Amino acid sequence: MNSADAIDLPCDPALAAVPVCRISNSGSTLQPDLLAVEEPLEVRLSHEVDGRRVRVPVSITMRTPGHDDELAVGFLYTEGIVVAREQVAGVRACGGRNVVRVDLTAGVGVDLARLERHFYTSSSCGVCGKASLEAVQVCARHRLAEGRPVVKGEVIHRLPEILRASQTVFERTGGLHAAALFNTKGELLCLREDVGRHNALDKLIGAQFLAGRTPLSDNVLLVSGRVSFELVQKAAVAGIPILAAVGAPSSLAVSLARKHGLTVIGFVRPDRFNLYTGNERIRLQPR
Repeated sequence: MNSADAIDLPCDPALAAVPVCRISNSGSTLQPDLLAVEEPLEVRLSHEVDGRRVRVPVSITMRTPGHDDELAVGFLYTEGIVVAREQVAGVRACGGRNVVRVDLTAGVGVDLARLERHFYTSSSCGVCGKASLEAVQVCARHRLAEGRPVVKGEVIHRLPEILRASQTVFERTGGLHAAALFNTKGELLCLREDVGRHNALDKLIGAQFLAGRTPLSDNVLLVSGRVSFELVQKAAVAGIPILAAVGAPSSLAVSLARKHGLTVIGFVRPDRFNLYTGNERIRLQPR
């Protein structure tokens, strides 16, 4: 085995350099490789109780560092703990890069029952870490417009290629999920990556929430993997009418999408896709 050159750690906190033994028909070599970083992030909430500031831990999630403020706020928003941009006074790192504190505006009330759920969220699946089945349901606050917006089928076909070309960290590691927001013409508006598919979506929604753009009622969401119940739930809370994916939806995801009138599209490819719900929003070319 050949010895590897010294590995220079990348400046990007989402990347880690490690030695890897590459095996091929010609033998084995020790070479540097880049991996996507997975680290815990604790989300803390600061709010007023009887005129004094109280800080409480809300969640620990395994995530890829980067856009942590968006992740924290997006999580609080999609879980129904905050509902409007003006409720968030600020977001700051607290005690290192793996703790983020969200400061609520004075006078904003907090649903303590939600905080008592004490989330622990893995990078692979968020919903399985919740304390009870009753805690899974989060009410959508924005009623989706029936049959709107309408998007051409050829626009849907193009989305995965645009997504893939824009995944900068995935290009270097091959180990990240992505969530991308498009307009109805198929123009990319925002993209976020993470080892957790639900984290990538929380980062994306958090970015739009902090910019005052929610609800996202005129947009299309594309995710790089499968469509879980939780992704549909988060899309519904953010008011996103169309959720497309390169993979398949689960049965519970389709059921929830029907309940909220959300369009779900799976197995999106340049030449095909499957429509599971909300077919009226997709305009297909006549054969």
